[in-house]
Amino acid sequence: MRKVLCVLIMIAVTGIFFAANVSFAQKPGFDDKEIRIAQFSPQTGPAALWGAVARGTSVAVDLVNEEGGIHGRKIRYFIRDDQYNPSQAMAVVRELVDKQGIFAFTGGVSGAGCHAVKGYLDSKKILWVVPGTASLNPIDDPPSRYRFHAYPLFQDETSILTKYIVEKRGLRKIGFLYQNDVFGKVGLEGCKQRLNALGMKLVLEIPVEPTTTDVSSQILRLRNAGAEAVFMWVNPSVAIMMLKGSASIGYKPQWISHTGLSDYQVMYKISDGLYEGVITSAAAPEPDSKDPLVTRYRNAAKRFAPNDRWGVYMSVGIIYVEPLIEALKRTGRNLSTEAVIKELENFRGWKGLGAPITWTKDQRQGVDSIQIAKCGPNGTHIMLQDWTPNDLATWKKGKRK
Repeated sequence: MRKVLCVLIMIAVTGIFFAANVSFAQKPGFDDKEIRIAQFSPQTGPAALWGAVARGTSVAVDLVNEEGGIHGRKIRYFIRDDQYNPSQAMAVVRELVDKQGIFAFTGGVSGAGCHAVKGYLDSKKILWVVPGTASLNPIDDPPSRYRFHAYPLFQDETSILTKYIVEKRGLRKIGFLYQNDVFGKVGLEGCKQRLNALGMKLVLEIPVEPTTTDVSSQILRLRNAGAEAVFMWVNPSVAIMMLKGSASIGYKPQWISHTGLSDYQVMYKISDGLYEGVITSAAAPEPDSKDPLVTRYRNAAKRFAPNDRWGVYMSVGIIYVEPLIEALKRTGRNLSTEAVIKELENFRGWKGLGAPITWTKDQRQGVDSIQIAKCGPNGTHIMLQDWTPNDLATWKKGKRK
């Protein structure tokens, strides 16, 4: 009798486990009441400043929900801290997919982290609109059916910036400090491509680890090489160390950096004013812009995120998720991954806070341009050059329609 009872219990437990797995396997990331989306983000660690990006996404989601949701469904949004560590990114993404059932991801401010999870998300056929990096190159790789990119390619950023520095600023002795990962290396690639077209070479290129705590040797090497302009393709912590270390020895080149360091208010504050004069690419509007859409989101941020400072990083988080929200609205009540993909593939110059986006069945890189700006006194934004495409980019050939 005891054996029979044990067998029955085992059968029952197995049945429950099987049913749970079948139920989960059929979980599409949404139901009649909600759509589940998520983002991994460096809320702590060397790039914690970029954590505001994910919290900016939350503002856009809260605004949608306040206005009634999308075709009767509210958006349920999850943020997980990846600590700017690719293995941690993989862990939190698995947890979100396996335990929560996610319809789509957005953002993910980490080149290495995004590379760590891209294969897994593709294998699960989960949408990713918009990845928070340009290092997932949708041109060199066969484009994923499930990823829609609108972050300017780092190669385009550095190529456009290099042309500006050489032709508009007359600076020819250029050094390049790059993060020793895919993010830094593809940025370096674009700069060298442009210099090669101009018949020039870098005076020095130096890798640096993202978790480094000492950049004194890199600063001395750049100064000794005579670099009069220096690209910093690094995270915020390393950039601040470079500025402060250079100032301590009187080395003052023209610093140049990427969109990820274009939140001038915060960079000015944490650098004790040393960020003034730094030139960056820019993909988000000025925080105090009078544009009606900027004003709408800025006012929403005051209600939904009163403890966060409204700025570029929060704007970027909104830019990442806006196209997904638009596609969900276009799709209607009959929701599915394929239906949303169909709508995304029909974006033609669609514009939210960021640059106009065009996606097609064959084109997953939706943006080809950047702006160029400079940090002014007290962290103000000084626009130097409006939206400019990379005339050397080969990926656009035959793609743009």
